[in-house]
Amino acid sequence: ALGIQSYYNPIVSSREHLTQYVPESQDGLPARSMQDSFTSAIIPIGSDLALRDKYVSFLGTVRFGRLMEDMDMFAVWIIHNHVKIPDLDPDIHLPYTFVTISVDKIDFTDLIAKHDADIRLSGHVSWVGRSSIECVVWMEQKQHGKWRKLTRALFLMAARDPTNTRAAVVNPLNPATDEEKQIFAGGESRKKRRSLLQKQDLMKSPPNAYEQTLIHEMFKKSIDVTSKAFNKRILPPGSVWMEDADMSNIIFSHPEDRNAHNKVFGGFLMRHALELSFANAYEFSKHRPKLEHISDISFHAPVDVSSLINMSAHVIYTELHYMEIVVLAEVYDPITGQRTTTNSFFYTYSNSEKLPQIMPRTYHEAMWYLDGRRKFMYAMGLDQSATGTKQ
Repeated sequence: ALGIQSYYNPIVSSREHLTQYVPESQDGLPARSMQDSFTSAIIPIGSDLALRDKYVSFLGTVRFGRLMEDMDMFAVWIIHNHVKIPDLDPDIHLPYTFVTISVDKIDFTDLIAKHDADIRLSGHVSWVGRSSIECVVWMEQKQHGKWRKLTRALFLMAARDPTNTRAAVVNPLNPATDEEKQIFAGGESRKKRRSLLQKQDLMKSPPNAYEQTLIHEMFKKSIDVTSKAFNKRILPPGSVWMEDADMSNIIFSHPEDRNAHNKVFGGFLMRHALELSFANAYEFSKHRPKLEHISDISFHAPVDVSSLINMSAHVIYTELHYMEIVVLAEVYDPITGQRTTTNSFFYTYSNSEKLPQIMPRTYHEAMWYLDGRRKFMYAMGLDQSATGTKQ
């Protein structure tokens, strides 16, 4: 549909000739309904034994990292179903490039996915701006003759022109029923929340008064107050230094991991990040952890095929038997040693026993702690500013 070569070539074929077909405004595009983009697909691991081997974990369950990869690909297909240019010749390819911006709050049910039963993906567009498109994707598995939900995710995509140099307008969304209007309103609320979070970003703004007090109280617990010296740090009982709760690896990307634009497929990064976070949580807790939520996935920069990708996982916040883990993906240049952060992933895991408190030692770790606390509060539904819809 996009007119992109199906085989790998280091030099990507030009799509510049398609820029003349990019709509100038939404006025000339017909409004679309949620039903227009609704679609489903089956992952036939119940019948395809060769495919099953790619999804089964060593525990006999399903690899959720592999499923996240499928959900990302499926979300792009949903966007394709939404976009329609009425006067475009059928022989002309669609003049768009679709880019994943973020994935918001993936929730998991208590249902344990089986490796020998088909899984169904379903979804539709849930909100549309001018060039931004949100879609909801949910995943079910057929158990005991009934489709039961495993997880649900919200993907935010950006529509770009064929050369990926500027934004491109897309069809507006017209919610038809009261339920669809409620879903669309949830998208509007999430847009406002994203704007609020950008203003409150700890990279731009200082912590609020409560957070500053929280960090100071933690600092006082980690020093010897009798010494009257700020540099004599001690680890409080039942705590772990944040710097001792991390894990990292370096992965190679190859042409088979590319998307349609010769960049590393976002789902590939999602899979590797999730599996590293699980290993980090397992090592930290000494028990097999349960993934409760993925509170935020952000795509900051594209990753070229053939890149060396350094992934690092850090336990940055704990509360009772819960832990918040951040995974950072960085493109590593072995010649210069430079690292460029391209993605960040936040995961909430639970454990069967109470976990030690994570103790930041430096200021940047304190900011990580606060960011992890914010992500945790949002994931657990304790953040009153976080609003959304449930599917």
